[in-house]
Amino acid sequence: MLFGKLLPQEGNFFEMFNQHAERIVEAARAFSQLVANYNDPHLRDKYNQDVDNAERAADRVTHEVNRTLHKTFITPIDREQIHSLINTMDDVADLIQDSAETMALYDIHHMTDEISRLTDLCLKCCERVQDAVKLLARIADPAVAEAALKTCEEIDRLEGDADRVLRSAMSKLFREEPDVREVIKLKAIYELLETITDRCEDVANLIEGVILENS
Repeated sequence: MLFGKLLPQEGNFFEMFNQHAERIVEAARAFSQLVANYNDPHLRDKYNQDVDNAERAADRVTHEVNRTLHKTFITPIDREQIHSLINTMDDVADLIQDSAETMALYDIHHMTDEISRLTDLCLKCCERVQDAVKLLARIADPAVAEAALKTCEEIDRLEGDADRVLRSAMSKLFREEPDVREVIKLKAIYELLETITDRCEDVANLIEGVILENS
């Protein structure tokens, strides 16, 4: 038993990354449904709960990765890369939950076109993150590495689209909304949603670094 404990260990980090990415997409899809069904209080509560459940499940995966990292002698990629990647991915799940909670806290009464557009971009970014994460275990294959890099580039483009939607939304908000309270509320929501895409871009940048160093 003692000898076994001394042997090098390699945690199944890629599988845990995949599990976390699945929870991110679950949260993003639930949030998308929350926005789409916002006028129905019953569905709003349901999808809020779904977002919370996905975020908590993502937290559990993050804790497991960090716990495994501490007791693993050999890791498939650099330890700091593992730590940075899982914690940045967890930021994405946290921000989705923050967005849902802020809508409830600020008593948002209706969804704007800009919220819907930003939500759609957030969902697409999260789905692309999942696609890129799935490829990490096979980046020694040049074709797989190239596919992962292209997926990361797509995330960068989506984040740029979200930047443009945010700028347009802010301009419209300050020009057309007479209620200062609504300006404050919607500004916070818009910025939170755009930050989700920012964090997805951070994940993409980390994945690009892993690929360039390990493929």
